[in-house]
Amino acid sequence: MRFRCVLPKKCVFAICLTAFAVQNFVAAEDILITAPDFKKSTGHFVAQEPRWDNLGVFHGSKGSVTWNFAVKNAGQYGFQVLYASGEKRPCTFQLTSPDGTEKELKPVLGEATGGFFAVNLKWTELPERFDLVPGNYSLTLTFEQCLPHFAGFRITTDTAFPDAKADPFLAEIRERKRIADLKEWENYEETASATRGKLQKLLPDAEAVLFIRRQTFQSSHYYTDFIDGSVRFGSELCLLSLQDGSVKSIVPTLKEGLIGRCNLSFDGKKVIFDYKRQLGEGYRIWEVNLDGTGLRQLTFPPADEEQRMAKYRMDKNNVVSNRWEKYNGIGAKTYFHHTDDFHPAYLPDGGFVFVSTRCEHGILCDGPDVLTASVVYRADKNGTLEKLSDNSVSESCPTMMEDGRILYTRWEYVDNGSVTNKGLWALNPDGTSSSEIYGIDIVFPSVFNTARQIPGQPTKFVCIGAPHMPVGLGTVLLVDTRFNRRTVNGVKYITPEVDQQYQWGWTKPANGQPFTRLYEPPAVLNVSIQKDHSRDGSGNTDAGPLFMDPFPLGEHDFLVSFNPDKKWNTVNAYGLYLINDAGERDVFFRDREWSAWCPIPVRATAIPPSPIAVRDADLAAKKFAQLVVTDVYAGMDGVPRGSIKYLRINEHVPRPWSARRYWDGDDFDQQHSVISYNAALGMRVQHGVVPVETDGSANFVVPADKNIFLQALDENFREVQRERTFVNYRPGEVRSCIGCHEQASITPTERTSMPLALRRSYSVPGPQPGEKSGSRPISYVDDVQPVLDRHCAACHNSEKKDGGVNLEGTLTGLFNISYETLMKRDSFPFIGENHPKAGNNHYLPPYSLGSYASNLVKLLDKGHYDVKMPLEDWVRLTTWIDSNGQYYGTYFGRKNLKYKDLPDFRPTPVFEETQTAVPPIVAEQSATGK
Repeated sequence: MRFRCVLPKKCVFAICLTAFAVQNFVAAEDILITAPDFKKSTGHFVAQEPRWDNLGVFHGSKGSVTWNFAVKNAGQYGFQVLYASGEKRPCTFQLTSPDGTEKELKPVLGEATGGFFAVNLKWTELPERFDLVPGNYSLTLTFEQCLPHFAGFRITTDTAFPDAKADPFLAEIRERKRIADLKEWENYEETASATRGKLQKLLPDAEAVLFIRRQTFQSSHYYTDFIDGSVRFGSELCLLSLQDGSVKSIVPTLKEGLIGRCNLSFDGKKVIFDYKRQLGEGYRIWEVNLDGTGLRQLTFPPADEEQRMAKYRMDKNNVVSNRWEKYNGIGAKTYFHHTDDFHPAYLPDGGFVFVSTRCEHGILCDGPDVLTASVVYRADKNGTLEKLSDNSVSESCPTMMEDGRILYTRWEYVDNGSVTNKGLWALNPDGTSSSEIYGIDIVFPSVFNTARQIPGQPTKFVCIGAPHMPVGLGTVLLVDTRFNRRTVNGVKYITPEVDQQYQWGWTKPANGQPFTRLYEPPAVLNVSIQKDHSRDGSGNTDAGPLFMDPFPLGEHDFLVSFNPDKKWNTVNAYGLYLINDAGERDVFFRDREWSAWCPIPVRATAIPPSPIAVRDADLAAKKFAQLVVTDVYAGMDGVPRGSIKYLRINEHVPRPWSARRYWDGDDFDQQHSVISYNAALGMRVQHGVVPVETDGSANFVVPADKNIFLQALDENFREVQRERTFVNYRPGEVRSCIGCHEQASITPTERTSMPLALRRSYSVPGPQPGEKSGSRPISYVDDVQPVLDRHCAACHNSEKKDGGVNLEGTLTGLFNISYETLMKRDSFPFIGENHPKAGNNHYLPPYSLGSYASNLVKLLDKGHYDVKMPLEDWVRLTTWIDSNGQYYGTYFGRKNLKYKDLPDFRPTPVFEETQTAVPPIVAEQSATGK
């Protein structure tokens, strides 16, 4: 009798077999159990998982899988297992006998075989042999973490393993794959040829399509291809002939490494691409002629690359390694905090744009600090590199617009939900004129990814609507920026068969009906993103249809990489298709072993102009940029004219790698180095205030190359409206804006005279009342606690807790008592950047946040007993409230109370230290407590 059994990828695998002593043994036949023969599991066990070569895979952790089998002849049997595992995944083996008695072994199958695919299958025998009598048995594998991938079991009296050539399990796997391939590839050649004929008509000036052939990235997030997605090496840069379908490898000498993304030169003769040679090295930018000549490397690792990796890699001690392993077992083996340069595109001035981790910023919502940000860089034709952005989190996929600007995806969260705000932005090739294109007020899709402009349509763009996790795949969107950017009216689904309405995964429309709206939350705080019950019961899906890399041939036709129905990270699931907005999906290239990416027609295109922004040399020398607001009231509905007196200049500060901690206890709410209690994940500092004239105009300078955002203040320095995004102004840049939260549809207020602010020289940000300097950190202990000590703590302390409120400054595990009291008592509305993750990025009208909406401020304004605070104390309190409840003014130092006796415990923040990546105490010394 033959039984089959399937084991899941991640689960507790239970095999129950009962050992029974027998006196007389007779010859016994082999009993074969394949993975699909399993009888039950406590979780999601897929008996033949296509993504993993049809092996048995358990999806999840902590589960069990059980198989039944029958013994005809008594004898002493061994249990041989054919499995594959890229890491140690021990599980417990249990055998249940016909009479119900159970025999449980110690953990088994704990060794790695080198990978999770059929090529990695290895026979092993369990450490014990069992005396079995005729009857029905069951075997169960149980596990706490993840389960190896299984082909099956051989229960035998033989002591040798099956011959590889005659292995029945491998033969069956091969046969299943052969049958599946026949069905999948039926009529492929005929269909692909017909589609190439369509393309020849649509692209009369193109003879070939450039693309990348490699296996699918295994990325945990949309932005982590270079961190944990680059697992399976081997790739080719290819040309597909539209005439006969033949494929030419342009640079076969690089086929052992990984090519991520590519772009074509304007003359259609060269290609620029990112390439990773091997594990332990970063991606670099390369260039080659389409005929294969002229191969050259364009970016190189910094001179101190080895020292950087040695200092920052996350597997160098047990504490950090364990943090990583709990977070992502794959990434720990692929990313060592080397420098990565990737996603290149040619610039019209002869240089190229790309994104890079050379900024050395940690992702702010990453408690273990294993993930790294990438920001936009450029290189001139001589190879000189220049950083164009100082973003706190990631930027990606730059491409050129016809007006010469760079289009790219920018993730941010200045008082926004941390996983939703990945809109489209544009900037000039020198980094000036940074501006939003679309999407920062849209909750879902989370990511507007891999965008390109529609040819001849300067207001229209095609992109992928992708989730935050696991990878940047999704649905094809057409974005029209003539519509209000705060609404979803400017988005059309080209591929309505798939949507993205969750933080993780994708959503299929219910009953096959197109999903025709994007999620648009109401204008209230802390919106919870609820499941749309009009969708099918399964909600999320992790399989196709999934799209990537849309290249527009026009407004209606697109080249894409497309996976019709397989799991998202199936290595060979993605082919090249021609799609349109009428629902046609026609394949023109597929490969049996590889996926295909980044399709680009090979043809010459017009060289865009090189936009030149106004830059003042004197300001540039001072590292300033100038900003002119013509009317602060424009777009700020409900605010009486004359009520705005000042603008406060703030900076959203990235967390540098040098603030990495090699000790435990300081993380909170996904903050690697805690900054707040359930509010801001990133730290901000203040650069001072500038005056607003009676006509609403302002003229001032701000620090260049910083993440600058503004707050409109009344005469008491209280916030009326907040800019919940940032702009990087380049040195010497001179910019103007119409007003606060301007929209494309807003027209300037008609004026009969020059704005008052332009009749004088620019203002330099200065201090508020009670401040020695306008440039200062924001620190609760230094700013607010002294105010509470002077006016509140006498009645609100541990002994005299009036109203149940304690406002004394006694330290707690990570904060102090008064801070935790105020943050937990609804003292003022604040944006929880992690609560919810998917939300809190919608537009909020004036007076929604900060001082004006604070219950604490309202209580004190009405008169609270005999409390009389001078303006200086009011400013300290309300500025902190307007900071979204920040507690710490530095990323550096130890913050957990258990380190109170160490020299770097909760250091007093110094403004100059917030502007540099140099810690006040060197990390290695701090790690040892010296």
